[in-house]
Amino acid sequence: MQFGPGARGRAPRRMRIALERKSSAAGALWRDPLFQLCGAALLACVLPIGLAIVLEPLLATDPVTLMSLLGSVVALFIGTWLFRNMMAFPGIRAENYILPTFMMTFGLVFVGMFLLRLQYSRPLLLAGFVLAVGWFQFVYWMLQRYQRPSIAIVPFGDAHRLCRLTDVDWQRMEPNAPTLPEHCTTLAADFGHDLPDEWQKFIVECTLSGVTVLHHRHLMQSLTGRITMEHLSENPSGTLNPQPPYQATKRVLDLIAALIALPAALCIMLVLAVLIRLDSPGPALLRQERIGLRGKPFRMWKFRTMWVSEQPQHPDTALDFAMTRPNDPRVTRLGRTLRRTRLDELPQIFNILAGQMSWIGPRPEAAHLSQWYEEKIPFYRYRHVVRPGVSGWAQVNQGHVTSVEDVMTKLSYDFYYINRFNIWIDALIVIRTIRTVLTGFGSQ
Repeated sequence: MQFGPGARGRAPRRMRIALERKSSAAGALWRDPLFQLCGAALLACVLPIGLAIVLEPLLATDPVTLMSLLGSVVALFIGTWLFRNMMAFPGIRAENYILPTFMMTFGLVFVGMFLLRLQYSRPLLLAGFVLAVGWFQFVYWMLQRYQRPSIAIVPFGDAHRLCRLTDVDWQRMEPNAPTLPEHCTTLAADFGHDLPDEWQKFIVECTLSGVTVLHHRHLMQSLTGRITMEHLSENPSGTLNPQPPYQATKRVLDLIAALIALPAALCIMLVLAVLIRLDSPGPALLRQERIGLRGKPFRMWKFRTMWVSEQPQHPDTALDFAMTRPNDPRVTRLGRTLRRTRLDELPQIFNILAGQMSWIGPRPEAAHLSQWYEEKIPFYRYRHVVRPGVSGWAQVNQGHVTSVEDVMTKLSYDFYYINRFNIWIDALIVIRTIRTVLTGFGSQ
């Protein structure tokens, strides 16, 4: 919107907003969810079955072929649905999570068919998995040139703080020229600032024209996956308490997953316990006092990964003793592998069954560390409003931390998780945990 001389005080002329998009028609096609899904279905479901029938026509009426087709369709649709919902969260490079997502959905289909004793073709399901991953990798490779967003910033208040983020083309507007830059379909503003009348009218007109208008604080949270520590922040429902219905649902899901995983986990833990005893003297399992839901202490199970040594009694020395530093000499040879793969956390399945932990949530801190953090960091105890988890949003984004500054960053991730507390962020953490286990990100 542009104002000529004498425009102030009169009804403004009809506002014109440029909404030209940077992407071409081809780019828009590759972004279309229906196009992506149809392409995946044709390539991962129809193509393998079609080739199999061409080579052996009798397979067209074989129940094994139909069951394999059904399994591929279910895994593909669930994977696509899960993937698109998780992509709404910040810090996500889509191409990095395609493989873990479809590995999980096709794996669940394999397990489901095995448990139900259904007849299926492993080669057809495997071909569907490989082609689905290959298709989506190609789609997002095609979209890389369109993925860097361009966002306009209203030049008042604290909205300029967004410019510190480097993954966005920020377009700072001139105070006397409320005109939306070309190629921008998103506008960021500080709604807490007293904006001039013409800028308020401009923002309203942008909204009516289909431009996405966001408060700078919410946009910052969406782009970083963190909540600033200046003050407590309510969740989308306007309360500090996480959603009670999902808390109950999540507890049921935790129990079901723990009971299903328990037989295999027991076998793996037995082997690891023997290896730990052979690798270094001392017990295979440790019980550590941690702080859990609502600030209540509990004993957390964990495999021993360090040489046995007596813990110092002096508070300052004990605090330093509790922190694991990079290349810490106390960690055993086997312990480094266990920490990198997160297998040292496997015994916490018993804490999940006991209701003390969840699969996903803020990592529980040692009691003396938690007390020290509470003295240094405001609102630290708020992280205890949900059950602690084996893996969490901070772990998959930041990894292991030791300093107070790092703990502040970790806490901002924990607050973001609590603020967004839902099944989608939990599913994303599961996928990113698989990637973390494979890469060893953040281990000490």
